[in-house]
Amino acid sequence: MTPARRLIPPRRHLLLAAPALAAVLLAGCAVGPRYERPAFDAPTAFKEAPAADGWVPAQPGDALDRGEWWKRFGDPQLDELAARVQVSNQNIAAAVATYTQAQALVREQRAALFPTVTLDGSGRRSGAVRSNSGTSPSNSFSASLGADWSPDVWGRLRQAAGSAQAGAQASEADLASARLSAVGELVVNYLSLREADAELRLLHETIEGYERALTITRNRYEAGIAAQTDVLQAQTQLVNAQAERVALRRSRAAYEHAIAVLAGEAPAQFSIAPAAWKPTVPAVPTGVPSLLLQRRPDIAAAERAVAQANAQIGIARAAYFPNIGLSASINSSTSRVRDLFNASNMLWALGLSVAQTVFDAGAIGASVDAARAGHEASVARYRQTVLTAFQNVEDQLTATAALAEQEGLRRTASQAADRTEQQMLNRYRAGQVSYTDVVSAQASALSSRRSLVQVQLARQAAAVGLIQALGGGWEAEWLREPSNGTAAQE
Repeated sequence: MTPARRLIPPRRHLLLAAPALAAVLLAGCAVGPRYERPAFDAPTAFKEAPAADGWVPAQPGDALDRGEWWKRFGDPQLDELAARVQVSNQNIAAAVATYTQAQALVREQRAALFPTVTLDGSGRRSGAVRSNSGTSPSNSFSASLGADWSPDVWGRLRQAAGSAQAGAQASEADLASARLSAVGELVVNYLSLREADAELRLLHETIEGYERALTITRNRYEAGIAAQTDVLQAQTQLVNAQAERVALRRSRAAYEHAIAVLAGEAPAQFSIAPAAWKPTVPAVPTGVPSLLLQRRPDIAAAERAVAQANAQIGIARAAYFPNIGLSASINSSTSRVRDLFNASNMLWALGLSVAQTVFDAGAIGASVDAARAGHEASVARYRQTVLTAFQNVEDQLTATAALAEQEGLRRTASQAADRTEQQMLNRYRAGQVSYTDVVSAQASALSSRRSLVQVQLARQAAAVGLIQALGGGWEAEWLREPSNGTAAQE
């Protein structure tokens, strides 16, 4: 009995296994720098926040879902529009597609860590076109199975996958930022539209009053009690108010068109019926300043850009080291298909390749320096983003406090102007003052009423701005546990 033939001698086994064993031993030799989140000395308190806030994360009593901050304005139609914007807004749709693309890039980069297996097959029949020798056509069939793998000895592929992952996380943050921006723009436009409705009702009532005043003045003129200039002044006052109403209608239409585009619809197919305006100003909890670093999506995107730039340094450094490739294949050729997979017709091959750059005139070093400079730039952009975020919060806190105080003053001024207008009109009827005094009192009263409405809108817009500056979604449970948010980011 003949002994079984060995396909590979024992010594050959060791030679072929050596590269794979070396690759396994060197698998942890990543040459990229360890990533550390850029340090930022966050303040312990917002400068413009009320002292009564303290520095404990707010505990709102409602059960709103994360991010549905617009519901605090108490307008069902606004809630419906916000839901439509998140589904149909084209900027959000583009951000969703970009995020999906980034996720696909992550999968592509991770696939490079694994071997590539290929399968080839071919069949051929050949013979002479015209043959007098009586030879018959011949057949030729072949099949091959091959595998190629570049072990990630120096961590280049892992760094590339990490860079792609950071890019995907940045795209996710950009998506959240796009949603926050689109909904914030919707809320401001919607509130402005409702404020325009309130001003239109105010102008309508004022115009009715001006029309009554014009009738009174005309009657007095016809009775020879008043001069014609009184009639002309009353008429001028009325026409100016009517012109302001036309301009306000134009502004309302522009807000309606903007809302239509935000909702992904053509303005011609979209309309919002006039309705009562609710000048509700929600109380926005500021919380601890350090939470701002977890809430704002633009800060998260900037921080992920730093991680991505850090990975690029490792990718550039990996070019200093040789590229190692392993390959294996098995081939079979025969004239009959049924013999294609017989062991006697098969040939195998194993290969190892090493490529090392010997001279590049400093190109790799320049690439590493460029990657380091890019990392430093991304760190600076991250810190600038954080500083800008804190500035936005402080600005909105200042605006919130100032507008609240201003509303009280405007309300007092409007009430005084209304009383003055009525008194001047009564005194004019009694012949005690000229109509010029009445016109002045009416103009002052209308201006005070409109200023009060406008400052109420400004307070709402400041609340929206503060919510956006804080990143929205303070109702989230994880915001009450900062360690969870940090772990999630890491």
